[in-house]
Amino acid sequence: MALDNSTMAFLAAAAEAAGPDAKPMWHLPPAEARAVSAGMTPMFGTGPDMHSTREHLLTGVDGGQFAVRVHVPVEKPAGVFVYLHGGGWVLSDIDSFDTLGRQLADKSGCAVVLVNYRKAPESRFPVAVEDSWTALQWAADHLGDIAGAQVPLFVGGDSAGGNLSAVMALRARDNNGPQLARQILIYPVTDANFSRGSYLEEENQTLLTTEFMQWFWDHYVPNPEDRGHHEASPLRAESLVGLAPALVITSAHDVLRDEGEAYAQRLREAGVPTEHRRWEGQMHGFFSMVNVLPAAAEAMDFVAATVRADLKQEAAR
Repeated sequence: MALDNSTMAFLAAAAEAAGPDAKPMWHLPPAEARAVSAGMTPMFGTGPDMHSTREHLLTGVDGGQFAVRVHVPVEKPAGVFVYLHGGGWVLSDIDSFDTLGRQLADKSGCAVVLVNYRKAPESRFPVAVEDSWTALQWAADHLGDIAGAQVPLFVGGDSAGGNLSAVMALRARDNNGPQLARQILIYPVTDANFSRGSYLEEENQTLLTTEFMQWFWDHYVPNPEDRGHHEASPLRAESLVGLAPALVITSAHDVLRDEGEAYAQRLREAGVPTEHRRWEGQMHGFFSMVNVLPAAAEAMDFVAATVRADLKQEAAR
């Protein structure tokens, strides 16, 4: 199936706006690539009003600091969702994902904790992992402060954030907590392997190309030997037994499609309750195109419905 009409129109408009002389993002230094990426933020518009929004400064294991932003949609949210944003561990921040975070909070009924983990190449692997873990533990320790009760805790994210979310689920298992209601992995990076079929298909070379993904890995984990570590490539973890239930979303036209689906299959084989849906007609990054692509709204509704169903089941226990 080809990319849908909305995606094709978006890509054409983006190419026209960039002009014929625009350099590919992977030919830019990180600072310039961040500026280009940040220039897309206004098109996402603003999200729903929240009951409250607060920022907290957390201290990482190395003494460095990073922010989390907590969107609380109602006085007593039914859950807390730690959301780890995409951007190849190099690009984006909680400002560019603010509208998405507000929508997720509004539709799911959960407080959403957006994590501004530190980025590569200034902060390389495993800093983003450690910051994400610090944030997840902080959220678990502050459920009462955030939601007024010991509510279910979710972790999820897209792309590089999906990678970090998968790693958080592994850490939570291996450290006897925090207990996670579900891990939600949206076209996650799960393996540093550029030979998979989805990397080689020409129709998948859209916003995220094979060269761009290699650029991200080179900044985040420059040492090839370190890329085999399960906290960089969770697909290479020895065992996935005992992990939190999973929802895995992949895009039909995405270089990361095959590794995301391989991870979903390994989760199933390990006995982890796993739901997987491939979004047809979509490219990498569609979920974060809030207020731009119709499929982003469809996927947001799907994720929120999954979370609400988990909350309902938990409340019935």
